[in-house]
Amino acid sequence: MPNLISPQIKVTVKLFAAFQEVVAKSEIYLELPEYSPVSSVYEQLVATYPVLESWRAVTRYAVNLNFVDKNTPLQNGDEVGLIPPVSGG
Repeated sequence: MPNLISPQIKVTVKLFAAFQEVVAKSEIYLELPEYSPVSSVYEQLVATYPVLESWRAVTRYAVNLNFVDKNTPLQNGDEVGLIPPVSGG
């Protein structure tokens, strides 16, 4: 019988500004199915912290210090940054 359970990967999530304030941490660790898109990190956060839903459309993603598209697949050990909009001058 084929293995129906996808292997899990572990990623470090760096939180900034509004995300850090809501979660009350600057960094969290998540386990996700292998090849999950980086947007799945946001899905997990919104499930726990629904107030973050309002930031979805304006959040940028970074993987290993590089900005990426929300569909970029994650790999074990990746560092994910959620970048909220920044204002000021």
